[in-house]
Amino acid sequence: MKTTVIHSSIFGLVVGDALGVPVEFKKREFLKRFPVKDMQAYGVHDQPLGTWSDDSSLTFCLAESLCSGYNLDNIAQKFLQWFNAEIWTPHGKVFDIGIATDEAIKMIKHGADPILCGGASEMDNGNGSLMRILPLLFYLQDEKDLKVIFNRVKEVSSITHAHFRSAFACFIYVVYGLELLKGIDKREAYFNIQIKLKKFIAENDFEQKEIDLFKRVLMNDISTVPENEIYSSGYVLHSLEASLWCILTTGTYQDAVLKAVNLGDDTDTTGAITGGLAGLIYGFESIPEKWLSTIVKKNEIEELCEKMNDVYEKAEI
Repeated sequence: MKTTVIHSSIFGLVVGDALGVPVEFKKREFLKRFPVKDMQAYGVHDQPLGTWSDDSSLTFCLAESLCSGYNLDNIAQKFLQWFNAEIWTPHGKVFDIGIATDEAIKMIKHGADPILCGGASEMDNGNGSLMRILPLLFYLQDEKDLKVIFNRVKEVSSITHAHFRSAFACFIYVVYGLELLKGIDKREAYFNIQIKLKKFIAENDFEQKEIDLFKRVLMNDISTVPENEIYSSGYVLHSLEASLWCILTTGTYQDAVLKAVNLGDDTDTTGAITGGLAGLIYGFESIPEKWLSTIVKKNEIEELCEKMNDVYEKAEI
């Protein structure tokens, strides 16, 4: 198989997700005693080896939609098809779905405008849009205007999560990914986005109390925060911080995703968000073959990556 950055990032995400599925909701203290070191079967969700969750499913839906260009209605309909177990389930049924995503997709089913389906209150800031935003990188890879990037990211986030905090977390993740796509060192890329985003914030009239929440990521160096101050719940800000922390404090794909999963709680999502970036940084060959070989519907995922690469072709790695 000819592998590209799309294979690297998508499979990076899926493998991170599948590593986390069996131990989702397990506490960090438990995982300190019984750490995840390899792919496991069954566990919390009683799923076979290599099973991925809604994180990967919705990532595939977005990727597949983007193969036909950018269309919010089409993205939303893909989400609905997954919800109805018509596409992109590992075993023919949906076994894991966030409350906000569930509610948003029910609104899609009733014909609501996709951009109005996501919850927009402060309580609607789970990580359900961050976990699936990765494919948007490839659609936006040649876009230089941060305002355009922000607006596109906000639209795609808003299908399920419309609050500024969720959209901005997705925006930071995408902007970091866009720097990595240039082949820039992960730490240099991190400092680059801090400079770019501080300037972007200064040029826009965002609510200061919201921007202040991103201080540890944008104003400080998240990699210097001790582990006991890194949280791994389903809150979008925790997920963003945890994934960047795992990336910046490790040196391999394997170490990054295992560190992410062993933080506990929302293990599949922290693993997926971290894994997408780690795949981008270290390449497809860095993902252990013994993990890749377990992935459910691996051939279908490969075909999706190839289809997306035909549309958004980048250099092979």
